[in-house]
Amino acid sequence: MVLVYSHITSPRLQYICHFIFTELMGAAVSITIDQEEFSVYEGVKINYSDARIPGNVFRIEGNSFLFDEIIIRQEIICFEVNGYKAFFRSHDSDFPFDIFAASFYLITRYEEYLPHRKDAYGRYAHENSLAFKENFLNLPLVNIWVKEFAKRLKEKFPTFNYQPSTFNFLPTYDIDIAWSYKHKGLLRNLGGFIKSASAERWQVLAGIRPDPFDSYNWLHELHTRYQLDPVYFFLVAGKNGQYDKNILPHNDSMWKLIQQHATRYTVGLHPSWQSGDALSLLAKEKKQLEAMSGLPVQRSRQHYIRFNLPEGYNRLLEAGITNDYSMGYGSINGFRASVASSFYWYNLEEEEQTELRIHPFCFMDANSYYEQKQNTEQTWTELEHYITVCKENSGTLAAIWHNNFLGTDPAFAGWRELYERFITRVRQ
Repeated sequence: MVLVYSHITSPRLQYICHFIFTELMGAAVSITIDQEEFSVYEGVKINYSDARIPGNVFRIEGNSFLFDEIIIRQEIICFEVNGYKAFFRSHDSDFPFDIFAASFYLITRYEEYLPHRKDAYGRYAHENSLAFKENFLNLPLVNIWVKEFAKRLKEKFPTFNYQPSTFNFLPTYDIDIAWSYKHKGLLRNLGGFIKSASAERWQVLAGIRPDPFDSYNWLHELHTRYQLDPVYFFLVAGKNGQYDKNILPHNDSMWKLIQQHATRYTVGLHPSWQSGDALSLLAKEKKQLEAMSGLPVQRSRQHYIRFNLPEGYNRLLEAGITNDYSMGYGSINGFRASVASSFYWYNLEEEEQTELRIHPFCFMDANSYYEQKQNTEQTWTELEHYITVCKENSGTLAAIWHNNFLGTDPAFAGWRELYERFITRVRQ
């Protein structure tokens, strides 16, 4: 067991110590404010205080940040350690910076509670973030830090046995528009034909060729071949809108599609754009998906990654959601919380760990295609990077794909092949 000494304790310190040691290192940890107890302990000891304690002790100069009970802008000055960015420099210590405070700052998304500029969709703009400004958005920096921290502890305490988490791949899919032409009804198809005359539309509706967004059987075969356990998020808005364009949930084909996937895979809710404005819709959509799947729904990912802290996560908890997969940006790929591991959401306004488990993603096909304007080869280079850094640092590589990118629509030519190439590389 790792014993941490601090002159006082706090919910913030307890939270981050549990995350770093128990969740990432697989080691038990305890915090004490009793200096005598700490001095006589014979295991791994970390002095997180200004006190000078003799003996075989690993010292990290403590930062007052973890003992604050207010949310206030912090002075963040970055510097490099082993080629990677760090902050909250720790002087006269066995580690060059306060890994507890810095990790807490990043994974709680502390900066998102401060006044900030929102993007065109009302979301936290990625340009505000420290990770973007300091060019480490593409790295799971917390995992990298913890790997080095464990190495340093092992050097000081050779008997320190820890079991770091292992690399994991989590494929996820957002079903925003289940079919391009099929099951949309006469009026929607007529309107679509008037806007853009298409022989393909009539061929699909006549059953001559498959719907270009229908990639479901192909994906199932891929999952079976590579033994994947994906999560599907379905948009089940009760009515269509500017950003909610899926097949309406009363459609029999939509029921069958969801039921089919619920028997094979994990299914989650893709809360509509409308639910962000009309609060009662979240619970209504959750109930709708439960009726369609025949299963309790406890997972979600926000449509357009539309959420703000802490309101967005509080609403999920109130609705009975226990696992959310929205921690990433809908405007750029990268590690929004600078971590490639799931964690419990810490509500800074209440200063407490919640029961909501956050599963961050680092890649979304739509970001590469629409926002970053990348072709498939450029995206492949990006994907290879995420595979490498997640494998090297025992992280979880969570990626978002959409059925329309993986179908036969000419607009997304090459993306289906890219995805299979990606899966093959991940499984190596």
